[in-house]
Amino acid sequence: MLSVLTVPAFNDNYLWIIHDGVHAAVVDPGDATPILAALEKHQLSLVAILLTHHHADHVGGVEKLLQHFNVPVFAPRNDPIANVSHPLDEGDIVNIPELDVHLSVLAVPGHTLGHIAYVAAEQGWLFCGDTLFAGGCGRLFEGTPTQMLTSLEKLAALPDNTKVYCAHEYTIANLRFALAAEPDNAALAARFKAEQAKREAGMPTVPSSIGLEKSTNPFLRAREPAIAGQLIAAGRVSGNDKSPVAVFAALRAWKNDFR
Repeated sequence: MLSVLTVPAFNDNYLWIIHDGVHAAVVDPGDATPILAALEKHQLSLVAILLTHHHADHVGGVEKLLQHFNVPVFAPRNDPIANVSHPLDEGDIVNIPELDVHLSVLAVPGHTLGHIAYVAAEQGWLFCGDTLFAGGCGRLFEGTPTQMLTSLEKLAALPDNTKVYCAHEYTIANLRFALAAEPDNAALAARFKAEQAKREAGMPTVPSSIGLEKSTNPFLRAREPAIAGQLIAAGRVSGNDKSPVAVFAALRAWKNDFR
């Protein structure tokens, strides 16, 4: 049976290890030290490295890991990343025979232009880097609102029970913003209380699920009239433009400055 091990890093990153008790693949190892410690603790042998995009907190540990393990490095073709042995595009399949796992590749530009996500359909897992967060989404460092909205809607089309393994513990801050954007969402209010309880107990709020994100994440709800109305009332959408792209762009701009 495969499982996913949570490896905290830096202040709020999550690095993910997919393993079967013997072999392991790591997703977005921004720091090699906690990965090496987790591999040793659980007596796992690294067999693959999977990268979603080029930011240092996602790729910074690759070179050191390759000093310990001669393994393939899978990464987006269109992001500038060193040490990549297997560049990937939309529709590619990553096969890791030691783990008997198959991951399909989705192009999800927005946070970066080449950002990709990995879907293990049989297990119901999504590794989405910094595209979709629990209760939020990544900043648009390179892409456009149209690109990011398209990417998020591509992820939202996955089955509702798909587990969302994003790369940061931003959930409470994201949900505070979500409540400002959609204050009458009862499911969101309930989620905020539940996630607060997890954090107070020292537990991670990730993974979430696609179904939960669709009901509570404003960036997956840009087509909801209530959110458009809130933005118009706040003067954040010009000319009463309720198009999903305009609503999404206004949400993202608001979140950038939200405190």
